[in-house]
Amino acid sequence: MAMDIDILIRGGRVYDGAGDEPFIGDVAITQDRIAFITKGGDRFTGKVKKIIDAKDLSVSPGFIDTHAHSEFTLLADGRAEGKIFQGVTTEINGNCGLSAAPLYGEAREYRENDQREMGLEERWSTFGEYFQLLEKRRPAINFAALAGHGNIRASVIGYADREPDGAEMERMQSLLKEAVREGAIGLSTGLIYPPGVYARTGEIIGLARCIKDLIYTSHMRSESDQLIEAIEETIRIGRESGIAVHISHLKTGGRNNWAKRDRALSLIESARTEGLPVTCDRYPYTAASTDLDAALPAWAYAGGAEEELQRLKDPEVRSAIRNEVVSQHTEEDYWNSIAISSVNSEANRWMEGKTLSFLSERAKKEPVDFLLDILLEERLRIGAIFHSMNEDNLRKFLARPYLMIGSDSSVRAADGPTRRGKPHPRGFGTFPRFVGRYARDLKLMNMGEAIRKITLLPSVTFGLAGRGQLKEGFHADVVVFDEERIIDRATFEEPFLKPEGIHSVLVNGSPVVWEGTVTGNRPGKILRNGR
Repeated sequence: MAMDIDILIRGGRVYDGAGDEPFIGDVAITQDRIAFITKGGDRFTGKVKKIIDAKDLSVSPGFIDTHAHSEFTLLADGRAEGKIFQGVTTEINGNCGLSAAPLYGEAREYRENDQREMGLEERWSTFGEYFQLLEKRRPAINFAALAGHGNIRASVIGYADREPDGAEMERMQSLLKEAVREGAIGLSTGLIYPPGVYARTGEIIGLARCIKDLIYTSHMRSESDQLIEAIEETIRIGRESGIAVHISHLKTGGRNNWAKRDRALSLIESARTEGLPVTCDRYPYTAASTDLDAALPAWAYAGGAEEELQRLKDPEVRSAIRNEVVSQHTEEDYWNSIAISSVNSEANRWMEGKTLSFLSERAKKEPVDFLLDILLEERLRIGAIFHSMNEDNLRKFLARPYLMIGSDSSVRAADGPTRRGKPHPRGFGTFPRFVGRYARDLKLMNMGEAIRKITLLPSVTFGLAGRGQLKEGFHADVVVFDEERIIDRATFEEPFLKPEGIHSVLVNGSPVVWEGTVTGNRPGKILRNGR
């Protein structure tokens, strides 16, 4: 075999991503592609610029994070350290109905605070404009994006609780088609967030039909009390539009809903048996994270942030909100299960990491009153972690062959503009935790299957051609890791701790982590639909 190669990963335990048993072999890389893979004793003897001695280590395709929210953080800090330290080489962004584009009208106004918080001076409206900006930033990882229904709807009719008329629906369809032409890989919804919460099922079907060769992902209308109905709606959207559907962060939220697990899985698996392409993702934790005002009833959001704030100020409306929150959450430990993860004001920074139960007791207030007061004080710019899920259910979900892994987090670093608050540890721990705890230690699946769920399966599901597998001619996104040591270290108290066991990470053939150290290389690419 006579050829010059750039990097030779020698003598590792190779998992090719297809779920097969590993083999001992060499992986050779030239420029941004895998040149060849040898097995057993077939050793390469040509010229090599760099060698990774992978004896006693494992080699796999780069991990694909199927559920990320890095639109603004990756522009602010392209190092993406929280992800590359985990072995992530590609993210799917634009989830939960929130994407980088389109941004017109009220949608643009709504995201202004997010952009300012990250110190972003540039503004854009379309995916084409956004992708140009991101390419100039030279991110360390690959970036693919769904078009968020929330962006599309807010760009056309704002945050009003009403159905679009015919002309508005045509405009929404036009914006979606434009997003896809510019590179979006599908459509996402966030049906618990404004303005997605106001959309009827028919509206989503009408949009999905426009791009039925791609994929529809959904943060469903409920992940708790109405979980079964929400899954039925998601399947209906796939069935009536003809599009593949993907359920974001599948869960049974709240103790009263833990028993719905088997019924939820039965619905999904019956649809798959029918031939409907239904898949899911999940993070390997029993706590969720989102904006604190997700604890309020959906009608409180209508009209956008300013109208929501006015409702919280109006004594009569506030009382109605208060009563509904109290009646919906009678669990004894509910207020102790919610912790503040980030605030906007410096004065309240000390609250980060504390539970609403602790904070309300310190403030000598009822928890619900503290909730409403702090939302007003922080003008809704406050994040929280919700401990509401069941470990046995998590394990059952993770073991399903059609379920992938998504961190549900944005890229962050241990310093710089993205180090804010006490975010969910999944931002630094998701993939090593899944591989180390759930595959290796708990043996929910063999290692080959675990690797398939974070490499080839998401690549095929989201149409990422030439990625997710160690195969000659494929893009050289590669992870070298210690199978015996890989594990997460990030905690809710210290969420920025990098994991153990990741030796080297290559993105498009360029090392971004080399023998455990960040190289500073930024070789990530925009992965556009169909390209």
